[in-house]
This record gives sequence, structure tokens and C-alpha cells, in this order.
Amino acid sequence: MASKWNLIVDVERCDNCRACFLAVKDEHAGNDFPGYAAAQPAQGHNWLDIQRNERGSYPLVDARFMPVMCNHCDDAPCMKAARNGAVTKRPDGIVIIDPEKSKGQKEIVAACPYGAISWNEEKQIPQAWIFDAHLLDQGWTRTRVEQCCPTGVFRSLKVEDSQMQRIASDEGLQVLKPELGTKPRVYYRNLHYFTHCFVGGTVVTRSGGVEECAAGATVILRKDGSEIARAVTDAFGEWRIDRLAPASVGYQLEVTGTGGRCSMAFDLGIESRYLGVLALA
Repeated sequence: MASKWNLIVDVERCDNCRACFLAVKDEHAGNDFPGYAAAQPAQGHNWLDIQRNERGSYPLVDARFMPVMCNHCDDAPCMKAARNGAVTKRPDGIVIIDPEKSKGQKEIVAACPYGAISWNEEKQIPQAWIFDAHLLDQGWTRTRVEQCCPTGVFRSLKVEDSQMQRIASDEGLQVLKPELGTKPRVYYRNLHYFTHCFVGGTVVTRSGGVEECAAGATVILRKDGSEIARAVTDAFGEWRIDRLAPASVGYQLEVTGTGGRCSMAFDLGIESRYLGVLALA
């Protein structure tokens, strides 16, 4: 089987520096690459964008960032919507929107369920990130977004599909909107920051009217009588358990420390929760 290009994006590593965003702009704004892509407009197009997600509530909040772009799907809706071969998939897995054949085909933009295709009003063509196909064809082994990223968010790799599926399984990778069946070639690590919830709280001891942080206490989370996760409080008595499904119910929490024990039951809505101060007794 032929090797094909894939991109792995680690959400946990992204700090929104936007070096990748600027690299795509630098490569394509004002630059024509015949057969690959016409020049990107100076404003209005974000072929690579950064999404933001905030979870939790004071005092336990996190903000995460996720680069999004054309997924180069194996079953690409844009290809089905295109006429006259305006959108093609190369043998190496990269999807190309032909800048000549696609003229006037605005339906290609609407067909993308990820919102990754932009409409160039001046040129009357749809456009998207081309996976740096023009550079890879010259012998490059990494995309520009990987080369410029200071925190190691991206990993470009060209492997057979069977090997990619093993990598995805071993590393816990996911794709966006898997229920669509589009078979993206962009994979995400730590996608739970955008798809799941966390719960957290603060554990204290109380004695003689004095309240102190309970460091090193064990927090056990159960559901339907079975343990699903556990955590240990830090020096400030704080703890967090992540990767919980939104709108899930029936949780039981047990906390054990040198100052005693405490427990509580709770349900989870669509947002992450701070369960407050839990006092050992």
C-alpha cells in the first residue's frame, strides 16, 4: 500500500502563539502556486485557524487552544459537491481544490462540515490549506506549521494507512466529528479538552476553628458503584479529574486524608464543575 500524509495536532501543547497561522499566511498571501492554489487574500481567509475553549468556573478554570484546518478527508464532502474534477485526492492523501476548475463553484465551500474552506470573492474560487503539497513535492519532509511551532504541537508523517491506524490507537488519537464518516487525515491528541468535562475541588481540614489545606488526600470518583478515576490533592488541597462525559449523572465522590474522610454525590451537566470546599471530618 502507498504511504500517505497525515498530521497529528496535540491540543495540550498549543499556547495560541499563532506562529502556525502566520506561517500559512506568509506562504500563501500574495503567492500563486499554479496547480496547487491561487494566492490567498490579505484579509478574510484563515486557512489555519485557532479555536479556543474555556472550561470550569472560578477558582478552577482552564483555557485551551486547537488549530483547525482542512482535514484532507478520504471521503471528502467537498469532492462530492464539486463538478468537473475541481476537487481531487492525490495518491498521497492530500486533497487539492484546483484553482482553475473550481471557479464559480461556491457550493464547495458549503459542502465542508468543518468550515475549513474559504471563498475568494475576487477570484470567485474556493480555497483551503493544501497541506504544503507544493513543498512536499519538492522534497520537504515536514509542513511549515510543524517547522515553525515552538511548542511541538504538530507532527507531519507519511505512512501507510494500517500503520497510521496503529499509531492512532497506541497514542489515543481522535479526529474531529467522527460521526460524519469523512475519514479525516488530521488527528488530534488530547481532544478531551474540547469534548469532555472535568470536576475539581478543594479539600481542607478544620480543627479548633482553624482551616488548613489538606495536601496528599486521595480523591476517588465512582459511578454506578465502580471506581472510574482517582486523584491526589496538591499542596493547596486542590484536585481535578478530567475526561468525563458531558451531561452524565450518578457520580459518588470519596475523599480520604490524614484529617478524616468526606463524601458527596453529584451530577454533571454540559459544563465542567468546581465542587467547592470539601472538609474532612
